[in-house]
Amino acid sequence: MLKNKLSILKLIVLVVLCVGLRNVNAQSAMDLRINEILVHNDSNYVDDFGEHSAWIEIYNSAFNSVNVGGLYLTDDITNPTKYYIPKGQPITLIPQESYIVFWADNEPDRGIRHLNFKLQESKTICLFDSNGKTLIDSVTIKSPQKTDVTYGRLEDGEAKWGFLEKSTPGANNDTKPKVSEADKFVKFDPSGIGMALIAMSVVFTGLALLYLFFKGLGLIMTKEARRAEKLLKISSPGVIKQGLSGEVNAAIVMALYLYGNEMHDQEDPVITMTKVSRTYSPWSSKIYGLRKSPR
Repeated sequence: MLKNKLSILKLIVLVVLCVGLRNVNAQSAMDLRINEILVHNDSNYVDDFGEHSAWIEIYNSAFNSVNVGGLYLTDDITNPTKYYIPKGQPITLIPQESYIVFWADNEPDRGIRHLNFKLQESKTICLFDSNGKTLIDSVTIKSPQKTDVTYGRLEDGEAKWGFLEKSTPGANNDTKPKVSEADKFVKFDPSGIGMALIAMSVVFTGLALLYLFFKGLGLIMTKEARRAEKLLKISSPGVIKQGLSGEVNAAIVMALYLYGNEMHDQEDPVITMTKVSRTYSPWSSKIYGLRKSPR
């Protein structure tokens, strides 16, 4: 019965894990975001052909790599499958919290990252899932767009859009200096006294918890030992006495255990003595014979 319950529990856990992994793989494309665009590129970012073209940056907001291969980019929501991003290409794999840039130059024969449309006349940009129906993300192009000034999310993957102070293709949109948590703590505690108190509190709290743990463990073990001794006294009264050493008590307990489980040796009470006859006599041995004739 217990084995059946364990088998059912293992099966349930396996099903839950499989469903969870399936959901993760299915939803990873939904973590992609259109992050930054440049419509009028006069002297900004240069493509791999040395030309200034409009470009679109896609950001992977997930904590795992996502492949954009098989998805669709379009500037016409009524035509969701306008540009198909080919599968099986290493360049389409976006690492976690990283980026890929596509060139909207209407030159798809120049490579995978060159789209078959331009942005100068576009009003929207959409990213569709591999089924060509599910909209992953979209952005409405604000008019008018500024030359060499990118329009993007003020923070990567966030909802708020605006014109950025710096163009950041393939990089974080937020270029403002950031204050780390360590810097904030230093400003709050310049002398370091607070840090020392916190460290000491953590250490002493850990030691106190260890003391309580081992103290409780010792009490439990002592209680169990007394319980075992009490049971032994009840089952074999008078065997264990005060003053006997632990070795003696252990020997007595072992003997009682072996006796109770019939593991002791069985001795035959009858002593049999067998007479051994010797056919050899030293008096008839030739070694005792005379070796020389008497004179």
